[in-house]
Amino acid sequence: LVVSLRGGEDWRPLFNGKNFDGWSTFLTRPDPTWDVPGMKRDASGKYLELIGKDRDPLRVFNVMNVDGRPAIYVTGPGISVMPTAASFRNVHLRLQMKWGEKKWGSKLNAPRDCGLLYFVHSEGGFDHETWPRSIEFQIQEHDTGDLYALGAQITVNARRSEGARPLWLYDPTGSPTLFVQKLPIGNRCVKLGDPEKPNGEWNTLDLICLDGDSIHIVNGVVVMRLKGAQRLDGVAPAPLTAGQISLQTEGAEVYYRDVMVRPITAVPLEWAEK
Repeated sequence: LVVSLRGGEDWRPLFNGKNFDGWSTFLTRPDPTWDVPGMKRDASGKYLELIGKDRDPLRVFNVMNVDGRPAIYVTGPGISVMPTAASFRNVHLRLQMKWGEKKWGSKLNAPRDCGLLYFVHSEGGFDHETWPRSIEFQIQEHDTGDLYALGAQITVNARRSEGARPLWLYDPTGSPTLFVQKLPIGNRCVKLGDPEKPNGEWNTLDLICLDGDSIHIVNGVVVMRLKGAQRLDGVAPAPLTAGQISLQTEGAEVYYRDVMVRPITAVPLEWAEK
């Protein structure tokens, strides 16, 4: 089901503040150090299966009151996604997020990490036994707004950094560069600037999706413009203009609130290219 919201409508909440109606969950294989009743292990203690869809024995996803408002509280164990049931085309998505304190498993000594997936067009499990085919608006400490193309491809004006481990950096004056999960370029593009607020403060993230193009906006600052998303699950690349929206967690405690969408027929004026 692709939801085509009518022009002139106001914001529509995707999170009702009470439960996860309209959403599902997909959790990957648990860390061997965690006790998950009813799940089988091999002789070394590794779990033999994924937790999978709409099972949450570790209580990763919760609803709680935070700073006087209802929020999605992600406790953080493991890596997982929480997609909407509906797909969306030509929308402006807005949410607020802030970091908690806890980190888990392999992420104990890594930056806090989660993400916003859009143009989602497969079940969970395609990548790293968790992620669906999609485009990722990365949410990670000091990397919020980066691109990761997951089983899809998209073009960004970019330039290559210097140094022993070069990265591709978003540059509005750079060359149109296709990001996809293969060498020599890969699927990551680094955003422009770092407008993320200090830990413990709420960040406002805006995502514009219009006819396969998108814009990543962090606290009112455009950090990346992306063009021409394409899906790669057919015999040839095809336009990718709609899909589910999914919240992602990757071993860090995080809070999301005020998750909402509105229909658009053009890029809002404040973020239109000059």
